[in-house]
Amino acid sequence: MGAGIAHAFLIAGADVIVVERDEDAATIALGRVTEGLRASVTRRATDESLNSLTGRMSVSDDYSAFSSCGLVVEAVPEEYALKSAALTAVEKHLTPTAWLATNTSSLSVARLSGSLARPANFCGLHFFNPVPSSLLVEVVLGPSTSPDLAAAARSWIQALGKTAVLVNDAPGFASSRLGIALALEAMRMVEDGVASAADIDSAMVLGYKHQTGPLMTTDVVGLDVRLGIAEYLESTLGARFAPPQILRDKVARGELGRKSGQGFFGHG
Repeated sequence: MGAGIAHAFLIAGADVIVVERDEDAATIALGRVTEGLRASVTRRATDESLNSLTGRMSVSDDYSAFSSCGLVVEAVPEEYALKSAALTAVEKHLTPTAWLATNTSSLSVARLSGSLARPANFCGLHFFNPVPSSLLVEVVLGPSTSPDLAAAARSWIQALGKTAVLVNDAPGFASSRLGIALALEAMRMVEDGVASAADIDSAMVLGYKHQTGPLMTTDVVGLDVRLGIAEYLESTLGARFAPPQILRDKVARGELGRKSGQGFFGHG
């Protein structure tokens, strides 16, 4: 997600700094973003050259590299402790007027802001995967989020060529809460032998005009990610979000979706 977010901002004309946990990870991130940009140049999704695009990007393993940034988007894995620690560490290097955002798909923005010195400067920016081609960003407003930040977030998303939807902080926000409800029911249907994964997805694509079915979407998002979201929503909203056994079993076997080569579908 971090590489995709960097890609989207670079294509939109921004200067981008990517900070990773160590030097090796930073080098890998540079290569990942560069490959994505090369693909965009090849298919003429941008008028800029690859050299021009990469010339506006730098990578580091030191949070102090963010000291001159106007906006920092955290995109570490979906674990509260990890995100909270990263956000707190990053904020110490930002100017008082800089904005800080978390790319979370379900965690409470209010809770994450609890350890921040400037919660008014903080919001959620829930990007969708794959970021460069997705059309939506969910802007999540915490109870302390400044109205100026809400307005600025709309302008950033518009500049990226995407549409912003504003939601108040609540478990699963709008998109994850609805998306996971559909996906979990689709999984239960596979588990119960109602239909194959392919036929269930086809029903939603052809019958309801979804771009992809709920099970293929789960493969793209990652079964482990969706399991984490479901467990969090079960703890906050109740048993209707309890993960089906088929999801737990697949994650235990390492069938995580597209990133592992196998999920509800094969990805060769």
